[in-house]
Amino acid sequence: MERSRRGGEADPGEVAAVLADVARLGPYFVIDTGPDNGAGWRVLAETAPGHLGELVDVYAERLATDERRVAASILFQGLASRLWSPVVAAAARGIVPDLSGLLWAHGAPTALRLPEPRGWRVEGPVDGAALVHGTVVAGQLVPLSVTLRALVRLPDGLIWGNAASALAGGLAVGPRDAVREALVRALLDRAPLTGTGGLGPAGFVRRSCCLYYRVPPGGEMCGDCALLPKG
Repeated sequence: MERSRRGGEADPGEVAAVLADVARLGPYFVIDTGPDNGAGWRVLAETAPGHLGELVDVYAERLATDERRVAASILFQGLASRLWSPVVAAAARGIVPDLSGLLWAHGAPTALRLPEPRGWRVEGPVDGAALVHGTVVAGQLVPLSVTLRALVRLPDGLIWGNAASALAGGLAVGPRDAVREALVRALLDRAPLTGTGGLGPAGFVRRSCCLYYRVPPGGEMCGDCALLPKG
């Protein structure tokens, strides 16, 4: 994992305080801290194929689709959103939480917990983007995508387009934050998100489709979908 130590390691209390602060932005920004209650928590990056497969089936039932690839796509995008949102918001406040050992429990939205909060202080979007990329992409999204794609065939463009869409979508929540936007732009310029889409005055437009339009009855295209007519 790529890690910049420019700002040094943060005190656990600092990390917990920043996570509590960004959690006020909404449910997708919540990472709880402290000991878990032992009820259904798993290490997110080490999720077994069997459990992830069960969750794909849960999503398929919820979406009323018999296409597991559609359910798997929406599941991955939701998990990506839950990871990006709090970490990017925390980085904009100068702290990147260490997600190694991150626990999760399925819910609406997915519940996340760091039993022992740790992290790093960062100075500016460039420093922050390097750490966020390492902890979210390399540490969480890559292993999750490998496990998921062993169960359901999903192309690279869809997987990382979903991740990019989830990243950019976080900017729509809360007050406009120039540092958070700079972080998102810097992350979109890093592989594997490079070329997945563009962030312009009207928002993010991706170069792939998450397949939500295939959700019955009459699923619609998302606002950032590549399949929408130009203009």
